[in-house]
This record gives sequence, structure tokens and C-alpha cells, in this order.
Amino acid sequence: MAIVSAIILITVGILAMLRQQPSTQTQTKPRHDHNQPLLFEPPVDGSGESAKTDEFTRTNTEPTAGPKITLSDVIRTARRWAPAYKSWYGKTAPDFTLTDITGKQHKLSNYRGKDVMIIFWATWCVPCHMEVPHLIELRNTVSEDKLAILAISDEYPALVKRFAADRKINYTVISANMLAMPSPYNSIRAIPSSFFIDSEGKIKIATEGVLSLDAIKAILQAE
Repeated sequence: MAIVSAIILITVGILAMLRQQPSTQTQTKPRHDHNQPLLFEPPVDGSGESAKTDEFTRTNTEPTAGPKITLSDVIRTARRWAPAYKSWYGKTAPDFTLTDITGKQHKLSNYRGKDVMIIFWATWCVPCHMEVPHLIELRNTVSEDKLAILAISDEYPALVKRFAADRKINYTVISANMLAMPSPYNSIRAIPSSFFIDSEGKIKIATEGVLSLDAIKAILQAE
């Protein structure tokens, strides 16, 4: 009887120790489809939302007093995107004139005096899909007199127009032959890719990868 009691006590002790062991979590590695020009596709959870956020997004969602952030600060905390086309920073953005899916023409140089965000994307690009809600919210929160948003896809206009209608996109969507555009726009290596043009018409930064709303606003506000 004493032996049975001892065994029971030992078993209870082992179970208690196991309950105190910390659980481990696994994280899916980013996937990369070598058949498509995609970079920085983050893991997603069951809801289709990103399972990983930029460090800047986690720690800087509320405005704080103090020195303004710099582009270096924003770049240093990036996790799902990276700077690209660095040799163009500070240079005047090459001009172009394109027609959007509603028939309206857009000449880049006509937007002097306001910021411009140019996004290169595609309807088949999963990371681009993830970025769309952030761009919609950006358009809802930043007025058109301060920021122009031009999303350019190298696909058939009917396909792009249908996608924009299905997703209720509220920013400017353009179907255009990117190879016919001036450099560096005609040498896009990965999508989504974005160019941030300042109010003087100069390229502030270019990025490759998915940008969250907070990351976009941080780039726009950075000095």
C-alpha cells in the first residue's frame, strides 16, 4: 500500500512539473514563389491577415512628443519591406502621363506641392492584396490635397477595373505598360513596390515589400 501511495505521489508531482513547462510557438517561414516576382511575403494566419508586423508599427502607433523621426529610423525598424533603388533618392522623379481606369489622365509633375505615393502591384499578387486595406485606410485618413496615391498594374484594364470594384478601392488605379515607362519604374524587380515622391517632385524613398498603414505614414512624416 505504501508503494502504491508513493507511485501516486510521484505521478502527481511529474504532472505538476509538466504543467509549469512554457509552451512553444512555431512560426511559418515566409514563402517565396520563384515563378513570380514577389519578395517579402509575410506569414499569414487563418484569417488571411499578416502574422507579423513591423517593429515600428508595434511601438509607434501613437504620436509622441520629441524629435521627429528620420527615414533612417523607419528603415531600421522595417521587417516586411526594405528600401530599394537607393541611387535615385533625392533625384527628381522622372515624369510620366498615364490614364486611370476611369479615363482620367495623371501627369506626375502636375502633383508638385503635394506628396505622391506610386505603388506597383498586380491582381494575382497575394502580398499586394494584403496591402490594399492599408491603402484604402490611407486614402480615408489623408486628404487628396496632401497626398496623391497612384497604383499601377501591368495588366488588362478590364481585369484591373473589376478587381478595384470588388475590393472597393478608393484611390487612383491605373493599368499601364510598365516597360514603356521611364527608369526606374520600368525596372521593377518585385511587387508590391512603392515610390514616395515629396512635394518638390523628388524621390524620397522607394520600397519593396508589404507596407502597413503605420509604416506608410511614418515614411511620409519622416525627415
